[in-house]
Amino acid sequence: MRIIIAGAHDIGTYLSGLFTRYDHDITVIDPEADRLNKLSEEFDLLTYCGSPTSINDLMAIEVNVCDLFIAVSLSEEKNLYACSLAKNLGAKQCVAKVNSSENNNERNRETFKSLGIDSIIYPEHLGAREIAAGLKLSWVRQRVDFCDNQLVMLGIKLRENAQILNVPLCELSDAATPFHIVAIKRGNETLVPGGSDMLKLLDLVYFMTTPQYISYIRKIVGKENYADIKNVMVMGAGDTALRALEEIPDYMNITVLEKNGKRGDKVASIVDRKNFLLLKEDGRDMSALKRDGIMGMQAFVACTGNAETNILACLAAKKLGVRKTVCVIENPDYAEMAVGLDIGTIVNKKAIAASTIYQMLLNKSEVSNLSYLTTADAYVAEFVVHAESKAAKKKVFELGLPKNCTIGGLVRNGQGQLVSGGTQLLPDDKVVVFWKNSDESKIERYFYKN
Repeated sequence: MRIIIAGAHDIGTYLSGLFTRYDHDITVIDPEADRLNKLSEEFDLLTYCGSPTSINDLMAIEVNVCDLFIAVSLSEEKNLYACSLAKNLGAKQCVAKVNSSENNNERNRETFKSLGIDSIIYPEHLGAREIAAGLKLSWVRQRVDFCDNQLVMLGIKLRENAQILNVPLCELSDAATPFHIVAIKRGNETLVPGGSDMLKLLDLVYFMTTPQYISYIRKIVGKENYADIKNVMVMGAGDTALRALEEIPDYMNITVLEKNGKRGDKVASIVDRKNFLLLKEDGRDMSALKRDGIMGMQAFVACTGNAETNILACLAAKKLGVRKTVCVIENPDYAEMAVGLDIGTIVNKKAIAASTIYQMLLNKSEVSNLSYLTTADAYVAEFVVHAESKAAKKKVFELGLPKNCTIGGLVRNGQGQLVSGGTQLLPDDKVVVFWKNSDESKIERYFYKN
């Protein structure tokens, strides 16, 4: 696939690293030569120093034969204009990153489509949804719902009181077991386990199950003593926090800490929640946290624009007894550090935005709800089994899936169910596939629509 990335900033850099893992023809265009030189040193791709809003520059990089044009510069206006130009010059599919909620609403999306912009990406909204999902269950690191909530994946850190430690998975699971373990994050490694593998202390385990068995999993992992989340403290009042306040359920009481007085005043005038309190405090100040009621909180969310600040604040909150912390981190190196510090739920807006774009590469099959698992550095998505596809009427063990790939569950006739090696896939099944370090085309080929 021929892909052009307009903008060599954070998201453009992340996408460059992601797409060059596979056999794609990548060109990055940016007006700053220094940024491009850094990319060239790190990744195997082409760069062009120029403007994505210049017709001459776009033609010079052959935008007319581009399969996917992605505009992710810092300027919303340039991204929208570049995409419109690219589409009119022949690019097949165009994606623009925006920086405002106004341009992310459904009505304006339709307007942009008429201008040639196929998709809009708003990282702050994507990050906010991830924050809200992270607050649904106090004892879960990451939760992803699939197929209209018929299947759910839960990422859970195992502690000493988990009942399932040190038992081979072949003994732990049988046909009646209401969960399927799709992956284990152990140290710096993500494993797709086999029957002889065992769950170890401090493993981050990804369970696939159906919603009615969430309470059962809570019991076997020893998390029944974790209080449900009612009171949440949020540090930072930027765009991500604002969007999160819209996504967090109404039954939760929200206290926002924002040391910048002007920003705090702006947030107070915008937010329309009855159970909302704004305090002009610094969330890294332990005495301020105590004074502002941190002891009565079940969750703490750090979403300033500074990763170090967010990590330190989450550590302070944990020291003061808050079990559930959610930390917004953009730098992958800091994300790995936060995992090592046992921070909790990690939200990387840029990686989530990139995964949304990544889904567009899977264009030969019907795929949806692709999610990036920040901590595991892996992906999970829904695929439809078409009657003429390779997967149709095959048992899972017959597919010969790549080593770092597994099917966690499926939905048939509107009902979620787990799978085993002997499960036969039927036309129109929706299957949830997990993969790590696999070329997406090797996975997609099982579900091609011929």
